[in-house]
Amino acid sequence: MSFPYRLIATDLDGTLLRGDDTVSQRTRDALAAATAAGAAHIIVTGRAVPWTRHILDDLGYDGLAVCGQGAQVYHAGERRLLTSLTLDRQLAGLALSKIEAEVGPLALAASRDGLDGEVLVGPGYRVQEGPLPVVPYEDPAELWSAPLNKVYIQHPELDDDALAQTARATIGGLVDVVMAGAGVVEILPLGLSKATGLSLAARRLGLRAADTIAFGDMPNDIPMFGWAAHGVAMANAHEELKAVAHEITASNDHDGIAVVLEELLAR
Repeated sequence: MSFPYRLIATDLDGTLLRGDDTVSQRTRDALAAATAAGAAHIIVTGRAVPWTRHILDDLGYDGLAVCGQGAQVYHAGERRLLTSLTLDRQLAGLALSKIEAEVGPLALAASRDGLDGEVLVGPGYRVQEGPLPVVPYEDPAELWSAPLNKVYIQHPELDDDALAQTARATIGGLVDVVMAGAGVVEILPLGLSKATGLSLAARRLGLRAADTIAFGDMPNDIPMFGWAAHGVAMANAHEELKAVAHEITASNDHDGIAVVLEELLAR
């Protein structure tokens, strides 16, 4: 059994994970068959390591994972960070003040750096229900008291796309802004993307962009699709990602990754 790609890069939320945050047996089997045929699988997620580790453990995943929108390359088998890029807090504070001058007060959260970095959540920030731990804060100084990978922003009236577009137009050149999911607009170090993290991880494995098929569902996956030889958007993907995808597969709840991998394996 041969497989045409040496590297499979998969986003997590809305892509590898179903709506209930599980990975189907069919998808597990398809990934196992592809890796048995010689491909490497790298998970590439916006989640920082502390919010990703339990999923990797459940999958029995012991390879490299790209976390924090590319900020962290994590060796799951050795449970250690190989690379970690942090956000310049002074620049981030300046960027936030510029956005708020344009659109009014924002609700904020932030992901702290490190293997056990906490996610801090400020007043008014809407957290999605689920098992992922967060630490509430009231004092704004607490947000900036330790190194961060990213800051999350929400607005009481603007939707995610409008907030991301306005923020990008307001603070271009200071930091990067990505929309990573419903209610998830993030401020990142300038130049950081899933593509930068994936290229670092791939290089460690001796693999190249030309070897790669990538799966995703959100605008933050656009750089990864630009880097990979072949980008596959899920049926549930954001229209911006579908517009640059080479192929659109079934949704995350209907084994979209497995559909593509099974077809490639059958050739």
